[in-house]
Amino acid sequence: MMKRKGEFYRKTSETDITVSIGLDGNGTSNLITPVPFFDHMLDLFAKHSGVDILVQATGDVQIDDHHLIEDMGICLGEAVKAALHDRVGINRYGSAVIPMDEALCSATIDISGRSYLVYHAPLQETRIGHFDASLLEEFLKAFVDHSAITLHINVLYGKNTHHIAEAIFKAFAHAFKEAITFNQVPGVLSTKGHLD
Repeated sequence: MMKRKGEFYRKTSETDITVSIGLDGNGTSNLITPVPFFDHMLDLFAKHSGVDILVQATGDVQIDDHHLIEDMGICLGEAVKAALHDRVGINRYGSAVIPMDEALCSATIDISGRSYLVYHAPLQETRIGHFDASLLEEFLKAFVDHSAITLHINVLYGKNTHHIAEAIFKAFAHAFKEAITFNQVPGVLSTKGHLD
């Protein structure tokens, strides 16, 4: 079976981003961006989902990180959509509840062909080091909009903002891994016969 891979390139007046993703990888990441904390989140996602990710990104971070983080969500979403192709034979659904010390997060995915994000996390108006934690939601919204995936993120509890962010990305990764895994059902897992 051919390995599922996707690539996407986006250049605007604000950002310049190249992304490639291999869904049937080893969980390796090669991340070259000016936002170290977000590199840490993407590295967690790669390791825990088993996908290979390459991201080379520059942007107007002298203003703030918003444009770059959102555009990375767009690019990763498009790369995932290309890698999934027709989505034949995948589980489609995935869910995980993951702890990170005192924090606990639930993530549930439907690779339905329909974009929707439900995001309940106490990270608005907070910072993790120099990183604006509200940008995690911006990234996930851009990702689901461009991958055509439904994603529910629910932080059940937690105090440390770094731990909460890690729990989000680890839960997201484990749910994603389950959803993209092949099953024994012929065709797509839908009574309509296609996913959209």
